[in-house]
Amino acid sequence: MAAQLEHANITVTDPDRTAQMLCDLFDWHVRWSGRSMLGGNTVHVGSDTDYIAVWAAEEPSKAPKGQLNHLGILVDDLDATEARVVAAGLEPYNHMEYEPGRRFYFDDPDGVEYEVVSYG
Repeated sequence: MAAQLEHANITVTDPDRTAQMLCDLFDWHVRWSGRSMLGGNTVHVGSDTDYIAVWAAEEPSKAPKGQLNHLGILVDDLDATEARVVAAGLEPYNHMEYEPGRRFYFDDPDGVEYEVVSYG
């Protein structure tokens, strides 16, 4: 079996808000929510096989520092997903068509960049 991305963990200001946005945009569900072993609150949101952990520290100054370029999300219907992004008040940008698919990007309220891709 090839390696697969099982989850990514990102620091946000409001895990519940970010999780709800991801559920609304990508038809995901909350897999788990609760206290993080690092302190603060975490919500695991995604599918049955993979997820994004969105975490907020109790003390933001103690949150880990690092650089996240973007999260790539594969969808079946790019146009329908883009309509959801726009309806959520977010602004899609950097639309591209390339072999073998199409994509666009958007930033969430915390400045996390998402690349939405479709290969069909």
